[in-house]
Amino acid sequence: MQFTEVSSELAALLKTKIADADAILIGAGAGLSTAAGFTYDGERFQKYFSDFIEKYHFRDMYSGGFYPFATQEERWAYWSRYIFINRYMDTPKPLYRTLLQLVKDKEYFVLTTNVDHCFQKAGIDKKRLFYTQGDFGLWQCSVPCHRRTYDNEDVVLKMVEQQKDMRIPSELVPFCPKCGAPMRMNLRNDNTFVEDYGWHEAASRYVDFADAHKDERLLLLELGVGANTPAIIKYPFWRLTYRHPNTTYVCINFGEAECPKEIEDRAILVNADLAEVLEAL
Repeated sequence: MQFTEVSSELAALLKTKIADADAILIGAGAGLSTAAGFTYDGERFQKYFSDFIEKYHFRDMYSGGFYPFATQEERWAYWSRYIFINRYMDTPKPLYRTLLQLVKDKEYFVLTTNVDHCFQKAGIDKKRLFYTQGDFGLWQCSVPCHRRTYDNEDVVLKMVEQQKDMRIPSELVPFCPKCGAPMRMNLRNDNTFVEDYGWHEAASRYVDFADAHKDERLLLLELGVGANTPAIIKYPFWRLTYRHPNTTYVCINFGEAECPKEIEDRAILVNADLAEVLEAL
């Protein structure tokens, strides 16, 4: 079943599916945070990075994050702002809290590629969450010489407060406490990404949840998942739906809601604004 606008029929159908489900597995991509107001370009980018835009002509935060800055002081001036506004600030729209209200009385779990900690800030227990691609709030050794991550909030706040002329004080540059190499973000962008103990524990909980509920009335709620990393959420959700006849697949993603024809009879595809859909519910 396909929808291209938010209607009372769609809202009623989704409410019924949520109410009837024995368990709900949420798959969340970048589109959910974008709908909540965490945009990486345009006015928000200009507001926080006008000096870097003027100097380097960056088009958005994401591309700026790959720039080979000449010094660690300038690199962390950029990244500390990046982390601060996308990890420690709240989203302009309370969509994550809206989502929690919809599922809080159900047995649910969240699989996400987002690294902005929005689910935890909305009140979702981390034991119900698997953040596969890392966390803006964590650092790791850049080598890495060991497989541990480190919370960065206190140092990041100091970097933001004390930076001047697009540089942080040299004494705030983070180095690995084990080998002395520069620290880096715990984000999956190459094979140095550290999957620490917490990551593996979360992965196990995800597998256990999916296995425990696969033969029940399982609702797969895919929100804002694009085509960048389909093997993490989208393809597994399609396989679960295909293999287990009591499973329903819901995809809400403006312009990108689709599924294989083999599961169309148990799919609800919503090509409409994600924020409007959640607010309607």
